Amino acid sequence: MDRPIILSEGQNHTAIDLGNLENLMDYSYLHPKLKTEIRGKIFTGEILQTTGAEISFQILPPSAQIPFFHQHRKHEEIYIFLKGKGEFQVDEKIFEIREGSIVRVSPDGKRTWRNYSEGPLVFICIQTQQGSLDSHFVADGFATNGKVEWN
Repeated sequence: MDRPIILSEGQNHTAIDLGNLENLMDYSYLHPKLKTEIRGKIFTGEILQTTGAEISFQILPPSAQIPFFHQHRKHEEIYIFLKGKGEFQVDEKIFEIREGSIVRVSPDGKRTWRNYSEGPLVFICIQTQQGSLDSHFVADGFATNGKVEWN
């Protein structure tokens, strides 16, 4: 599978299926600046037609690493680790990550990571514009009228 399956589309939604996360190596991303193919990574923002966040899924094979630092101009990133273990570096700080770890990095933070385990490191990265969140928790949501009807 090299393209997600579109489950449903409508005026107010898009739903896709990436498949089993252990099969993320079936996806690849051509990095426009490095001119290199990155296997095991997919960005979903364009497919989902998002307007406020970019979400990527990635699998880093055993003993692999990102061999460079990167930063962003406007976006903070939130990394959610779903499987595996390794190390993450922001600026001069190096710390362990594992299943259940969540890391936020501001645009100015220089970041990189590595998988030092014998299994894959699977994670989600969410990019949002720093300072764009108006409220935490459920303050933005509200109940609406309508009958729930499951198939």
